[in-house]
Amino acid sequence: MLFLLTTATLKAQQPVTVTGTVKAVSDRIGIPGVSILLKGTNVGVVTGPGGEFSLKVPGGTGILQFSFVGYKTQELSIPASHILNVSLADDAAALSEVIVVGYGTVRKQDLTGSVAVVSAKDFQKGSITTPEQMLSGKVSGVAITSNSGQPGSGSTIRIRGGSSLSASNDPLIVIDGVLLENNAVGGASNPLSFINPNDIESFTVLKDASAAAIYGARASNGVLIITTKKGLSGDLKVGFSAVNSITKLTKQVDVLRADQLRDIVNTLGTTTQKEQLGGFDTNWQDMIYQDGFASDNNLSISGGLKDFPYRLSLGYQNQSGVLRTDKLEKTSMAFVLNPTFFDKHLKLDINLKGSAQKTRFANQAAIGAAVSFDPTQAVYTNRSEYNGYWEWLDPTSPSGLVNLVGRNPLGLLKQREDRSNPYRSIGNVQLDYKFHFLPELRANLNLGYDAAIGKGTVFVDQDAAELINRRGVSTQYKQNRMNTLADFYLNYVKEFASIKSRVDATAGYSYNDYQTKFFNYADFDATGTKIANTDPDFPYNTPQNRLISYFARVNYSYDDRFLLTGTIRRDGSSRFGPSYKYGYFPSVALAWTMKNESFLKDNQLISALKLRASYGITGQQEGIVNYGYLSTYGLSTPNASYQFGDTFYQMYRPTAYIPDIKWEETATTNIGIDAGILDNRITGSVDYYRRKTSDLLNQVPQPAGTNFSATAIINVGDMTNEGVEMNLNFVPVRRDDFNWDFSINATYNKNTITNLTVIPNDPNYRGFPGGTIAGGVGGQNAFINAVGSPKSTFNLLQQVYDQSGNPIEGVYIDQNGDGLISENDFTKGKSADPKVFLGFSNNLGYKKWNLSFTLRANLGNYLYNNSFSQRGNLAQILGTAVINNASPNYLTTGFREQQLLSDYYVENASFLRMDNINLGYKLGTFLKNKANLQLNASVQNVFVITKYQGLDPEVPSGVDNNLYPRPRVFSLGLNLNY
Repeated sequence: MLFLLTTATLKAQQPVTVTGTVKAVSDRIGIPGVSILLKGTNVGVVTGPGGEFSLKVPGGTGILQFSFVGYKTQELSIPASHILNVSLADDAAALSEVIVVGYGTVRKQDLTGSVAVVSAKDFQKGSITTPEQMLSGKVSGVAITSNSGQPGSGSTIRIRGGSSLSASNDPLIVIDGVLLENNAVGGASNPLSFINPNDIESFTVLKDASAAAIYGARASNGVLIITTKKGLSGDLKVGFSAVNSITKLTKQVDVLRADQLRDIVNTLGTTTQKEQLGGFDTNWQDMIYQDGFASDNNLSISGGLKDFPYRLSLGYQNQSGVLRTDKLEKTSMAFVLNPTFFDKHLKLDINLKGSAQKTRFANQAAIGAAVSFDPTQAVYTNRSEYNGYWEWLDPTSPSGLVNLVGRNPLGLLKQREDRSNPYRSIGNVQLDYKFHFLPELRANLNLGYDAAIGKGTVFVDQDAAELINRRGVSTQYKQNRMNTLADFYLNYVKEFASIKSRVDATAGYSYNDYQTKFFNYADFDATGTKIANTDPDFPYNTPQNRLISYFARVNYSYDDRFLLTGTIRRDGSSRFGPSYKYGYFPSVALAWTMKNESFLKDNQLISALKLRASYGITGQQEGIVNYGYLSTYGLSTPNASYQFGDTFYQMYRPTAYIPDIKWEETATTNIGIDAGILDNRITGSVDYYRRKTSDLLNQVPQPAGTNFSATAIINVGDMTNEGVEMNLNFVPVRRDDFNWDFSINATYNKNTITNLTVIPNDPNYRGFPGGTIAGGVGGQNAFINAVGSPKSTFNLLQQVYDQSGNPIEGVYIDQNGDGLISENDFTKGKSADPKVFLGFSNNLGYKKWNLSFTLRANLGNYLYNNSFSQRGNLAQILGTAVINNASPNYLTTGFREQQLLSDYYVENASFLRMDNINLGYKLGTFLKNKANLQLNASVQNVFVITKYQGLDPEVPSGVDNNLYPRPRVFSLGLNLNY
């Protein structure tokens, strides 16, 4: 009997595997990342991508706790079958949901500012190179525009239109408490490309001043907080994902065919030009473009013993671009350790991230060359010079080449090697201690760094035709960067039941240090011969910039109905002189949770209703590169060297001196409403905002004799952004085997420049130009930034048309009637910036299948078609020493010469784009229910609907010329969790 009892006891204590799936009640979609803990123990696990879990439970009995941000926590007993399928309900009151904000978290129900959160289940799917791509089209007020189709090229991010003209308009990016610098890393096309998207758990966007003012001088353009995945104690968990993709071009720039070009030359060309024609039919764009391939593989290992959870992830990405010779390899690592001590009073978070890239940048000059090079010529020749590539030759030239003409596009790619090996590491150690004698008080210390090394080489073959009268290039560059931070704050949270109040107060100190060192090297040709006058070859440092700050924030809640948030930050920057060094950035916000009023508390129709209002001020200093308030000396450029004998020397010379330069400031007013009806089957928010930026940091011409530089950055001008944002989320169907949810977001933004001169609204100042037009001489521009108009407003001559609606060459409207066409006849027109942004996300789930897609639209944006204006004329074909190809727009206009300043070339570039469509299938569990597998197929850049005649209507600069085309991406992927 004793033997039998002992055996039974041992058997009962043997671990039993409990399996199941956790889904959301609202949409019946599996929830990844749900924490599952055996109550009273440290045994736990997190759910996989489809909500699946597998947990070894000693004895096979007990109570499991299921918890996840934004859902009500559930406690369920383990059934005899050891299979437990769980449905988590949305927490309508959001009492347990916390939102990551600056320096800590806040309960969602206590939010008074304009904040948006996007979690992993809502991310864009497919082949993702840089993190911001996962957020595109998901949040109102946030415009994310891909810079190009180059691997890892990144995106232009604008929150509520940006707040500056000449200074930065990029938002502050914070990853796990480390504030990132927006400046690029040498040898990398995008600073965010070093962060592995697969390590990201959520994005939090702080849009108004109430939410962002805690970051003070860094937050004028909004804040993007990235939270990465953490470990969880329990059994070892292994995850593996792989996505393989093929990229294909869907469209080429329109150019004349070889036979069309021959007809024009034979009809209008000289005898010499006719003799230059070849007998081939070469599509040069086919020569430089290819189908690309990408592979993205990620492995994660997590688990932990008792109070020592950890997570280790490794990633490898290999991507070739659609432009030949373009290639990106990226290896990344992230390690997270977040143990607790002293009965969970002390939390330690260690976050380490590292990434190394190996890149070959294609010579993008080939893009312009491919649309201009003569298609009647061959790609290769039988000659030995220039490595066998066909080139325009001139026997009378010392180099043997015709000067000032395009080179063989394929030769430009194949004979140039631009390689880089940048590295970046971001990490921090954060200690959070809850005092034993006063558990409402916490102390938090955060020590972090952002270190980067950017280095690379550029080599052009000595026999290449790219550089005339020179035997190739062999150069190198290097950049070292070390940014450090130290934050310390105290946080006190206390419920005062007797007066129905809750206080959440934070006060702290922040130290940020930024320093970059550049290494200058002499310039060599491909044979190793040093090029004269290419010194110096010694390193130099950019001025070290420090930011020292004090901040405080108080959240007060009365009866869970009335909310007050007050924030203030005092920033001191080394970029300003003693009189202007410190800036004060306050904010205040109020909210009324109407749902908790007696007249709505029991209302079955309205499940959430809150009114919000806020006002605050944030700052900007990013437009200042050097210590402008000091009289300093800088090294002259090589073309401004001084000659002693036969040698040229670079000299030190005075720089611009502006002693009274100060902070650029942005004041923001925000009024919003959050609502939910039908048990939150329909939720949404609407915000109105107005942002006014004063003391704009602008590069302004200096009167002769008043300064040591022709231009200088000074405080001059004001600008406003005014708009409305809307988010709507719908859950039409939520059943066990079928669910459907979709969301819509819309943003209207109006930008207006209200002043640009020291003397307010000086009528003699027209504004400063922007938007460089290619093809002209003397720096012609498409835009003007002028008082009373939006930034990036087109400023061109108004074209005159004939009775058939065709433009008349060289004829423009004489706006002032003086009989001359001059700069006084330029007319302000449309803006390059969209007035309306739209986003639509849809998700359908049926049993093991899931289908999702994202649509995005810009309305009211215009583009200057520089491809038409530069190449759509006869002079493009016959106006130089050799034959060039042209745009078919010449056949429409018949222009003989370039008309670069005609508003004929400004086109409506509004568009509707399907960014992504993804189909997933869950194969289920295997290996004794310890592993689960999911397959995915996706297409990115599915289609674009637009009236714009160019290659792509989405160009961040507003001037469309030689854009690296965005390909269509076809991907197959799998996710395996064990």
